[in-house]
Amino acid sequence: MNLNWDILTDHIPQLAVTVGALVVLWVLKWVIRKAARKVGAMLGKPRERVRHVRKVIGGGLNILFIVCIAMFWGVKPEHLAIALSSVVAFVGVAMFAQWSLVSSLTAGVIMFFSAPFHVGSRIHIIDKDCPLEATIEHIGAFYTHLRTTGDELVVLPNNLFLQKIVGVRGSGNAGE
Repeated sequence: MNLNWDILTDHIPQLAVTVGALVVLWVLKWVIRKAARKVGAMLGKPRERVRHVRKVIGGGLNILFIVCIAMFWGVKPEHLAIALSSVVAFVGVAMFAQWSLVSSLTAGVIMFFSAPFHVGSRIHIIDKDCPLEATIEHIGAFYTHLRTTGDELVVLPNNLFLQKIVGVRGSGNAGE
C-alpha cells in the first residue's frame, strides 16, 4: 500500500489543532468530573445522580467539540446546519417525541441541583385525579422510580414529576 504523504503534510496544522482540542476536551471532562463530585458531595447527592449530570454535560461538550473541529477543518456553517438538522430530524422521527426526552433529561438535571428529596424519601404527589404516596427508589436521567405502599413500581418521567406538587413526608438513606 502506497501512502500519499503530501495529503498528511498539507493538513498538519489541522491535525495538530484536532489533537490539541482532544487533549483540552479530555482535561475539561476530567475537571467537570471532579467538580461534579465535589458539588454532589456538598449537596449530599447520590453518586448515581452525579454520574447522570456528568454524562449530560460530557455529551454537550462532545457535540460542541465536533462542531468546532468540523468548522476548523473547513466545513461551512450552512453545510453543518443542514447536517445537524438532518440528524435531529432523524432522531426525532426515530424516537417519536424527542422534545419529551430532552425535557425529561433537563428536568433530571434540575432535580439534581434543587430537589428537596432523594432516593429513600417518602413522598406524596398531590394530584386531584391520581394522588400517590410512595418511596423514591431511583432517580435516573429520564425517569424516577417510585414504590407505592402497595409494593407497586411507578415509573414517572422526570419532566412530569417536576410538574407535580410533591410533599416530602420523610426520608430514608441518601445512598442510591
